[in-house]
Parts: sequence; C-alpha cells; structure tokens
Amino acid sequence: MPVHPVSFVLICHSYPPVLGGSEVEGQIVSDQLQKRGYRPRIVCAGGPPMPAVKEWVDPCGLRVRIYGHSQSKRWRDLVYALGVAWTLFKERDDYEVVYFLMTGLHLAFGLPMARLLGKPIVMKFSASSLVLRMRNSFLGRLELGMLRRWASHILVLNPGMVEEALEVGFEKNRIGWMPNPVDTDHFRPCSPEERIQLRRELNVGPDTPLAVFVGRLDPQKKLPWLLGAFTRVVRERPDAVLALIGDGYLRSELAQLVSSLNLDRNVIFTGRLNTSGLLKWLQAGDLITLVSEIEGLPCALIEAMSAGLPAVVSDIPAHTQLVDTEVNGVITKLGDQESIARGLLRVLNDPAARTRMGAASRQRMLDTFATSKVVDCYETLFAESIAADGGTLVPTALGFRPNKSS
Repeated sequence: MPVHPVSFVLICHSYPPVLGGSEVEGQIVSDQLQKRGYRPRIVCAGGPPMPAVKEWVDPCGLRVRIYGHSQSKRWRDLVYALGVAWTLFKERDDYEVVYFLMTGLHLAFGLPMARLLGKPIVMKFSASSLVLRMRNSFLGRLELGMLRRWASHILVLNPGMVEEALEVGFEKNRIGWMPNPVDTDHFRPCSPEERIQLRRELNVGPDTPLAVFVGRLDPQKKLPWLLGAFTRVVRERPDAVLALIGDGYLRSELAQLVSSLNLDRNVIFTGRLNTSGLLKWLQAGDLITLVSEIEGLPCALIEAMSAGLPAVVSDIPAHTQLVDTEVNGVITKLGDQESIARGLLRVLNDPAARTRMGAASRQRMLDTFATSKVVDCYETLFAESIAADGGTLVPTALGFRPNKSS
C-alpha cells in the first residue's frame, strides 16, 4: 500500500519537558513524522513543568494544546478529559487518525467522541500489567470495553503484553508490537581514547569494572536485589563500581542500604542526568544492568545497548525480547541475587566477550530500534488505519504488515 502523509491527534496525558519513555517517544515520533510531511497535533495536560499556556509550539516545532494548567491536581484530569473530547470535535475536519498513547480518564471522554466522528482509533499500552490493572475499576472496565469494540489497533511493547491483551479480550489480529525508538546517532559507542578521557572526567579508573544502572529509584526496579548481588561481585572484584543513574523517593533508603552492605566505596549515586551526562556514563561503562520485575520496553536499556553496552538483565518479557545470553548479554533469574552476580561477573571478567556482546547490542539497535525504522512502522500503521479497503494488521518482527483476505 502506498504510504502518504496523514494528519493525526496524539493524546498523551504528559509530554516533554516531562521526561518518561512514552513522553519522549511521543515527541520523537511526532517530530520525525512532521519532517516527512505528516501533520501532528498533540493534546496533553498542564501543570509543572509544562508551560502555563493553552497553545504552545514545542522546541521541535510541534503544535501542542495544553488543558488544565491553571487547575488544581484534583480537577486537572477532568478538565483535560473534557478538553480532549472538545478538541476532537472542534478540529474534526483537520485530522484523520486519533492516537491514544496513555491511559486515564481522558479515554472515557475521547473514545466515544472519536467513535462518534468516525475516526480510526489507535491505542498503545506503555507498560506490562497496565491492561490487567484496568480490570480492577469500573472506569477501567468501561474503557477496555470501548477499546475492544472501537480501536482498530492495540499496540504493545513486549510478548508478555500480547498475552495480557488477549486475556482481557482483544482480538489477536488487532494486537501488534510497536517499539520505542532510540536515537542511534546520539547513543553511540566511543573510541578507546574517548573512553579513557571520559573515565578520567568521571573519576573512574581506566581499568575499573563499571556496571551502570539507569532508571527511577523506585520499588519496580528491585534495586535491593541488585545491591545484594553487587556485594557478591565485590568479594571477587573489590574495585568494581556500580553507578546508579537516576533519582526517586527511594534514594535515601537505598543510600542507607549501601552503607549497611559496606558498599560506600563501590556505589555511586549520580542523581538525574541530562542526555549528554547520561551518554558519558554509558560510553564509559562496561555493562548496563536492569533486574526489574515489571517493564514495558525500557528506554534506558535500548539507549545503553545502542551505545554498545552488553546487558545483564532479569528474566522478564521486556528484557528477553532484547537480550540473548552470550550474544549481547546475560539473562539472570528474576530475584536471584546469586544469578545476578554471576551474570555481572561473566561480563566484567571477560573483556573479549564484553566487546563481542557490546557490538551485538549495537547492531540489534541499528537493525530494529533506530528511530527511522520505528517511524517507518508508524507510517505503515497510520496508512493501514485509514485504508478504505478493509485491511487488518498482524504482528511481524517489526511493527505490522497488511493481511488482506482473498
């Protein structure tokens, strides 16, 4: 099917400068599609750190409408939900597709309006277990029912989420995998000379074993498991360092745990970093490690792999779709600190394997997750969603392909 630029409304409750995987994805994809001639309109909720205006053009030149910036948190979601429905109605002649990137009250208002107007509806779930949790409330069940009846496409991030979508009643031929993109030009490996300079700048020795974690310091990430495993790493490699990049409400609790485990000399809390600061640690590191219990598709992991790092990860669908043991990292048993420690030491103790795995990580990102590849999939998705010939979509290795009945 020929792909031609279309207009679409992106409904996302939060948006950059709020920094999260879905927020950044929404901006990157909209920006790249706009450069290809598409006409995106973003509708998001207000409140800090968003600008206190209703109409805004973001740094990428994207048109953003903001609802609820002057309301208290108590009323903001309702004002936003009403604003979503009003925008869809008022601008009904200016767009062709409605893309819901996040769940929330706005689905209950936006979905019926999009259906009333006869607009194709696309919905993406951004995290594992999210669709299952929606069953626990009346509003969630109502929204799931509307999505089952009206959404042309349900997008997910990993194979486990496909099973969850099937469990709540979505038809298999409406479910597809749509990854988050990674900027492979920015997140790239550096030369050995650059790496030495970066380590000097970060006050890390040139031969120090350096493991890197990137993410929020919250319970989902299971950092006590990682720290427990790292005590075992330090017994064998006393000079090993773990850099925890990010912030969150568990930071003080984790700092106390680090002290109680006698890891003060081995663990660095960097706080939250901008993309340039993050890239320095990734390029200086020996591996990326995530031992989470639940993830969708962790942006931190694909960014680190794009920068050429092998990955030591827990055995969950979000990770195993990206990592193969001894190919581009090591998969460890969920919650098993001995298994995590063995995985970390496997990579830290073998420079040749580390180099080979890192190169494979980089190639995997170039082949599948590069921004241009993902945006190509969005072009196919939007073209199919407005097709007049009744085509449906089925998952492939990347995005979707037409599946026409004969």
